[in-house]
Amino acid sequence: MKYPLAISGWSAVSPFGIGPAAFTAGVRRGVSAVAPVSQESRLPTPEAGVVPDFDIRGVLGLKNTRSMDRATGIAVATVGMLLEQTDRVGGDGVGLVLGTNTGSVKSMMDFTRDSLTQDKPYFVDPARFPNTVMNCASGQCAIWHGLRGPNSTIAGGHVTGLLALQYAARLHRCGHAGTILCGAVEEFSAQRAWLEWLAHTGDAAAQPLGEGCAVFLLEAPDTAREHGRTVHAEILSLEFGVAVAEHSAADVLARCVRTAIAAAGASASDVWAVAPAGYVDDRGDAERAAIGAVLDGCEVLPAVSALTGDTSAASATFQLAALLAHAEGGTAGRHGVITSIDREGLVGCALLRLG
Repeated sequence: MKYPLAISGWSAVSPFGIGPAAFTAGVRRGVSAVAPVSQESRLPTPEAGVVPDFDIRGVLGLKNTRSMDRATGIAVATVGMLLEQTDRVGGDGVGLVLGTNTGSVKSMMDFTRDSLTQDKPYFVDPARFPNTVMNCASGQCAIWHGLRGPNSTIAGGHVTGLLALQYAARLHRCGHAGTILCGAVEEFSAQRAWLEWLAHTGDAAAQPLGEGCAVFLLEAPDTAREHGRTVHAEILSLEFGVAVAEHSAADVLARCVRTAIAAAGASASDVWAVAPAGYVDDRGDAERAAIGAVLDGCEVLPAVSALTGDTSAASATFQLAALLAHAEGGTAGRHGVITSIDREGLVGCALLRLG
């Protein structure tokens, strides 16, 4: 990969509220945004981290939003806020890489149900069909905001945010886009709650689900400075592995972190803080073991998932946003680490130098 790659802007829509300021204030206060949710259908768990008062038509207006699903609305709003604070850098040279697990689970299940319950299978609302496709959110973001560069959707479980960063770095290295918007989105719905419950947990002690989106502006450091943008951090290296057979997740993650640090020509002592995923299952034990083995003595930031709920594909991007939110003047030039482990065994980490 061609590093470093600068993060020169970011925005978020999260259970703390709309915008990066709300996210920063939320993670610094450390008060959970998980709360009881009101749903017409019965839920397996009574609480979730839901974006408060997010109404698609209220945020984006009435035009072209009648059939928009929640994940797409959240992503379009987040990208729009980022472009507004960066003097709208849209156009032919701007790419978009957006992570998600499946897109809108609710849209898929609702559309399928309508095809089975209507008088005829084809008596469905055709305007809602695009919502059933995984890349709907990224496509709508490009249409709404005039982004005519490469447009990609990445799916990789909890490691999705890091995989999206790697994909964006590859686009930049190969000259396909000089400026890239990169992030991930996840929505909360009763349908997603039940699928997660039945597929992975069935355990009343499981972490509540969350939703939201975080998007970052990526470009060469010199390009950011030429345009008068602040370099919040530089991505130095990304490493991935797979925990299979005799290779435990702790060992694989520790090896990834060591490799990422070595690839950047740094040392463990250069690392100021690590932003962990903070899993509540056995992945949490593996993550803590790996951090203790490689980064013993560095600051371990509070897990943002404990405050927002499990945001699945968006979790690693929220960890990155939390690292930026916690960084202060005294951390300039220091390093930060993001760690992630998916249930299927994919492991990843990122090393950043803070601006």
